[in-house]
Parts: sequence; structure tokens; C-alpha cells
Amino acid sequence: MNYNVEPIASIRTPFKEKFATPRQPGLAPRVRAQIELHPEFASPEAVRELEGFSHIWLIFLFHKTCGQGWKPTVRPPRLGGNRRVGVFACRSPFRPNPIGLSAVKLLSIDCREGRVLLEVEGADLIDGTPILDIKPYLPYTDGIANASSGFADRPPAAALQVQFTGAAQRQLTEFTAQSPELESLIRETLALDPRPAYQRDNDNGREYGVLLDRYNVRWKVAEERLVVLGIEETGAPN
Repeated sequence: MNYNVEPIASIRTPFKEKFATPRQPGLAPRVRAQIELHPEFASPEAVRELEGFSHIWLIFLFHKTCGQGWKPTVRPPRLGGNRRVGVFACRSPFRPNPIGLSAVKLLSIDCREGRVLLEVEGADLIDGTPILDIKPYLPYTDGIANASSGFADRPPAAALQVQFTGAAQRQLTEFTAQSPELESLIRETLALDPRPAYQRDNDNGREYGVLLDRYNVRWKVAEERLVVLGIEETGAPN
């Protein structure tokens, strides 16, 4: 039997591509995002009393990988990309039904001019991700004490110290006037070391680039330090 599922909202985030998007919610806790309910669901009544909850669950669609199929085993980055586990033992986007689940902090709800906007922190979603449902987070039942976490038994550390070259620091200063959260976005995102796990030991000073919000950030890793080489503006505000 088939079931029809309709997105009720979409999210705007600074993460424009899979590369460098945090792999779990809350790893970049100060990075903000906005959820806008689609017009047919944009009623203030639909979010009445939601402001009383500090966190919410987002059920969403892995829209970038929907057509790529799935396999019964995957190689999670947490295990260095060298060990296979069952698809249902990890959070890979390549699933029989490409559905994700993330808990985020709810900052505000804005209902005006026929629109309903939710501002959140800590999302791990690519910009434009369709939201299938929103539910309140309930600490007494959702936060399970003494739960075990298998091979992911502790949160990943912020592995890299982020530094800026002189040129990158000047560019950051220039852009901060229009994007005051840019520095924290760069630091929180890149400190997690977004490089593929299999490249980290044989990097050889390779230069990387990533789109964060409307900026192209170029960087490399040297001696456990991530060095931002340059920041370029690429387009209109998010």
C-alpha cells in the first residue's frame, strides 16, 4: 500500500551543499535557520502553544538523495568510512524511505501577513530541505537516561582549531557588517572537519572550498589546524 506524504514547510539554512553540513543536529549549536510553513498550513492556529517548548523535532525528506536508491549496508563517516553497518543501524540519507529526524532549539515563532516562520538553532539540514512534520520535543519521554549508543557512544569532538590568514581575516571583517554571524558559522562548521574520513590521513595540504550562506570559503588543514584562506561573496542574501 502506498501513502501520500506532503511537505508542510521548507527550511532555509546556510548549508548550500551536503559537504560541510553538520552530520548530526546540535553540532553547530549557534547556527540559525528559518522554517516557513507552506501557505496551506500557515495558520497561527497550527502553531498555537508551540512557543512553550524549547525544542522541536523536524521530520524531513532527504531530497538531494531521493533518486539514488539504497543498500542494506553503508559505511558511516563515524567509523572512518572503512567499516560497514546496516542501514538501520546508522543515519545515512540513503534509505528505503529517505526520511530524516532532527531535534533543534526553537527560538521564536513569527505569524504575520499570512506567513508562519519558525527560527531555530542547531539544524543539520541542507538549504531548501522539505519538512514533513514538526513535533514538540518532550524531555521526559524523548530524553532516555542511560541509553546506549553502539558505535556512536560519544559526541564527536570539534577536531580542528580554526584560524584565518591575514587576507581571510580582512575579508571576514568586511563581510561581518552585513553578516554578523558569519564568523561563528565558519568556526562551528569547519571545526567539525568536514573532509571525507578517508582523505584525512593523506590530505597533503589539499585546498577545499565550501558554500556557507552566500559565501565561498576556501580552506586547508595543516597540523590539526584548519586555516581559512579566503572568503568570497557569491550572491544575494539567503
